Amino acid sequence: MTNQVKYDRKMLEALVCPLTQDVLEYNEENQELISKSAGLAYPIRNGIPIMLADEARLLN
Repeated sequence: MTNQVKYDRKMLEALVCPLTQDVLEYNEENQELISKSAGLAYPIRNGIPIMLADEARLLN
């Protein structure tokens, strides 16, 4: 059994980057929502997307 939470795709599609308003890409392996336009990965902790730029990881 995995600790990863399965998400409703429609819910994920409704989320946008708070900085760019662009659609986010769900990375199931890392439990992150990726904003390619902002170069950020927003973490998902305990099933809750953390949509704060200060909490996001900078992408290379």
